[in-house]
Amino acid sequence: MSQWSQVQQLEIKFLEQVDQFYDDNFPMEIRHLLAQWIESQDWEAAANNEAMAMILLQNLIIQVDEQLDRVSQEKNLLLIHNLKRVRKLLQGKYHGNPMHIAVIISNCLREERRILAAASMPVQGPLEKSLQNSVVSERQRNVEHKVSAIKNSAQMTDQDVKYLEDLQEEFDFRYKTIQSLEQNDKNSALIKQEMLALQAMLNTLDYKRKEVLSKIGRVIHEMDMLMSNMLTEELLDWKRRQQIACIGGPLHGGLDQLQNCFTLLAESLFQVRRQLEKLDELLTRLTYDGDPIPVQRPQLLEKVNFLLYNLFRNSFVVERQPCMPTHPQRPMVLKTLIQFTVKLRLLIKLPELNYQIRVKATIDNNRRFVLCGTHVKAMNMDESANGSLSVEFRHLQPKEMKTSSGSKGNEGPHMVTEELHSISFETQVCLYGLTINLETSSLPVVMISNVSQLPNAWASIIWYNLSTNDPQNLSFFNNPPAATLSQLLEVLSWQFSSYVGRGLNSEQLNMLAEKLTGQQVNYNDYQLSWAKFCKEHLPGKSFTFWVWLEAILDLIKKHILPLWIDGYIMGFVSKEKERILLKDKTPGTFLLRFSESNLGGITFTWVDQLENGDVTFHSVEPYNKGRLSALPFADILRDYKVIMADNVPENPLKYLYPDIPKDKAFGKHYSCQPNEVSKPSDGGGKGYVPSVFIPVSKILNDSTEPHSPSDLLPMSPSVYAVLREHLSPTAIETAVSCKLFHS
Repeated sequence: MSQWSQVQQLEIKFLEQVDQFYDDNFPMEIRHLLAQWIESQDWEAAANNEAMAMILLQNLIIQVDEQLDRVSQEKNLLLIHNLKRVRKLLQGKYHGNPMHIAVIISNCLREERRILAAASMPVQGPLEKSLQNSVVSERQRNVEHKVSAIKNSAQMTDQDVKYLEDLQEEFDFRYKTIQSLEQNDKNSALIKQEMLALQAMLNTLDYKRKEVLSKIGRVIHEMDMLMSNMLTEELLDWKRRQQIACIGGPLHGGLDQLQNCFTLLAESLFQVRRQLEKLDELLTRLTYDGDPIPVQRPQLLEKVNFLLYNLFRNSFVVERQPCMPTHPQRPMVLKTLIQFTVKLRLLIKLPELNYQIRVKATIDNNRRFVLCGTHVKAMNMDESANGSLSVEFRHLQPKEMKTSSGSKGNEGPHMVTEELHSISFETQVCLYGLTINLETSSLPVVMISNVSQLPNAWASIIWYNLSTNDPQNLSFFNNPPAATLSQLLEVLSWQFSSYVGRGLNSEQLNMLAEKLTGQQVNYNDYQLSWAKFCKEHLPGKSFTFWVWLEAILDLIKKHILPLWIDGYIMGFVSKEKERILLKDKTPGTFLLRFSESNLGGITFTWVDQLENGDVTFHSVEPYNKGRLSALPFADILRDYKVIMADNVPENPLKYLYPDIPKDKAFGKHYSCQPNEVSKPSDGGGKGYVPSVFIPVSKILNDSTEPHSPSDLLPMSPSVYAVLREHLSPTAIETAVSCKLFHS
């Protein structure tokens, strides 16, 4: 089943997450129509290879053309229109930067895998629960309801102001009519009666002015309370969700809803401001003793302007945090002289502001780094799929400045990966006579000068965003706080779900907890230090816990990803627990686990039974990325042989724990099926017999551990079968031993 087919079967709450990251940059209809083809391409590699990206872009356009031909025959007008639009987009937007579309598609596929992984995990962790609790959802609904009510109140007040204006115009007309009469006429009884009516009308005007000012005051108070409480909390919650999403957590939605609320509030405030201006206009035409307008209007206008200033300042946000396109799963880690992207949005979406706001990007003020590239751009509504007022910087590069001695600060392999920096942005909004200066900053970033520093830099980003809501504590690592173990384990599981498509279960997390603490502990109570996580070596090892875990992530990503996604790698299990699990199983049952002593290594252990009935266990020396580059791990499991005491080579691996036949578990990942291998008489290319590497180990009588599996014999399976037919076991053992110990 394709990945897209699995996505379509998700529950609605997960489908809503998928919907959030498909837009006009990569329309969902193309993902749907070309699902199989898209999933069969290596978009991640193309994201770092311009020539490969260009080929994939051209092939993508060809695929779209083929779909166009098909739907044209079906006369599907809507789909024809959409596909033509997509084709134009692909040719126009990405022709000069094909790596950009590769990054976008790679990110979309990765997010799909993360969501599929999250959907398969039955239990939510404490962080995810806190982000999705019912109180937050209820507040979101309340905010939307109150904003709508405020908008209606402001519109109703508009009608009151219009009624007041009409009433005053009638009063002006009648008053001027009396004033134009001759003196004799003014003394008539009819005129005196008209004067009494005018006085009554003036009393009504006074009452209506007071009523309108009171209604405006109530609307302003409601907006003030909403902005000070619920809307501020909602914005802070969104920023917290963004922090969590940056370190692998659930995708953060809700920005479009916030934009709607901010925009409606801004429109209502400007509407109230116009109402106050209209009252000022009425004041110039008519005033009297006790007139409420000159007393109350200045205070109300000052409050409206104050709320507008605050609303605009809070609406300027970093929509997408700084990230290098080459490392989309490691945002906020920036390498000197390498481009990164960052996107900002103004949540107040007013057409008058389109292309009128120019944003300037700078780096923090210590003068150690500068930003190279285009660092001033105008916000517009054309680049975003939803028409939001935003700007994306795509060509910024951090550069380290030379010190007075002519050298560069910490650049080189020892640049401090706990040193935090901030990318700042500033702009100015001029609208309806108001001038508002806006500033915002990215979450803290870590600068590196060498890719080898990336793992430790990413650890710093994880620890910061896990431990604090403060978006700008650049001195955080002067005294980093401890983290709750339960939350840290949840984040570690996210590293696996977001980076390699499958999170960790409770048993795997238990093993990591014991490795971190050296004991069985209560997750919710235990506090783990930063040093224990990333600075102190594991007991008896020359590396830290994080370096060990990062090496495993890299191993999975590059060499055993399909097996990991299928859930066939137990991975995190201690030797002691491994033996407990296997001891009562059928001989030949094995499991796969990551090495605790070798960085980036995976091994397998199987259970066997001696003639006297005793159970014994065998583990091979861990396979690292060097060995797995030469031979796929699934093929190793299929072809692995051991030479036991009777000198007969055999594959001891029969069942994957607990009782899954090996070929059923891994068959679809074999590079070729055993029955497809040619016999010697079939011949290979240019008359040669096709050959493959076969991993062989020998178990000696006085040892329960096999020799190193690094001895891979260049022997075809068919040749091996012929040897079994024509040579004695002793002869085979002599030949294999010669290769094992003298190659």
